[in-house]
Amino acid sequence: MRSIGEMARDGGLSVSALRFYDRAGVLVPAWVDPVSGYRWYEPEQLEEARLLARLRRAGTPLADIRLVLAAWAGADTDLVRGLLQAHLRRLELGLSDARSEFSTLRAQLDRRETDPMTSLHTVTARLSVPAQELAAALDAVRFAAGTDAELPMLGGILFDIEGEDLHLVATDRYRMAVARAQTAGFGGPRSQVVVPLPLTDAMRALLTGKETVHIAVDGDRVTLETGDRQTSGRSLGHEFPDYRRLVHLPAGRQATVGTAAFREALKTGPVRANETREQDGEPYDLSVLRVTENGSVIVCDDGDDDSNNVAVNREFLLHALTAGARDELILELAAPTAPVAIRRPDDEGAFSLLMPVRLEN
Repeated sequence: MRSIGEMARDGGLSVSALRFYDRAGVLVPAWVDPVSGYRWYEPEQLEEARLLARLRRAGTPLADIRLVLAAWAGADTDLVRGLLQAHLRRLELGLSDARSEFSTLRAQLDRRETDPMTSLHTVTARLSVPAQELAAALDAVRFAAGTDAELPMLGGILFDIEGEDLHLVATDRYRMAVARAQTAGFGGPRSQVVVPLPLTDAMRALLTGKETVHIAVDGDRVTLETGDRQTSGRSLGHEFPDYRRLVHLPAGRQATVGTAAFREALKTGPVRANETREQDGEPYDLSVLRVTENGSVIVCDDGDDDSNNVAVNREFLLHALTAGARDELILELAAPTAPVAIRRPDDEGAFSLLMPVRLEN
């Protein structure tokens, strides 16, 4: 017999997906250990698991998956073909509708690109920033920057200048980080520039002292000067998402955690394995979290199915804790579908958001 881990590996499904389909009565293990609850599968169930994985990747509704597997087991090929064809028609109709909507959206985008009032990109700007503040802000957001070639506007850090505040923002869609530094010398309207990662890294390398540094933006040219050293390069020239609309979260339960102890709990605690990242197809581990009644955050055991549990990419959460750069941080968990916020107790202007991962069991 195959263990649930072996079935997950060979069948193309995650362990959590197998548990979900067991509870849904779709792919039930041949035997469950009455003491440990561990699931075991007959060798012939591997074909069903692989079929189920293909149907799942094709977005087949659960009700149809149930019927397909039942018909497959009964060798009712006509029913299987009919269900597959019906789902394919739904997909084709959905794709046709999506193409129509995207066509309308592209036309709206074209109009926005020709409207100068929709852009915050500046022509010229001069401002001064304490080196230590700018270094801390870059360190707080760098981990969240995107690397997807299809989304070049996310492959940099947004410098959002308004009044005496410089907000730095980075996101790869699955996480977002925001930090703030105080500036002087800028008296213009709110302006933005997206600085590519190689240039932001070069800037960070110069921020080694306590002096004030100077940032200049001339068209698409961005320059940082500190003493007799400088680095310069072109901005990305893309519009960055309106991050201010993305940071208004539903109220959640907050808990203060000791960063070092919580990192250790994540590293050594239980995980839900064998999930796959959408952006690069790489496997990753999930940590499932919950704020308890006494106000602490726990890393939930594998069989803990509390409705308030929130699952996040463990690697992303560890990065966010490091970037928080505090002995204590505040975690805020709202609903299982709402982003997890990681905040600094002493700085409301610096925080990270992690998108949750839907649990299937």
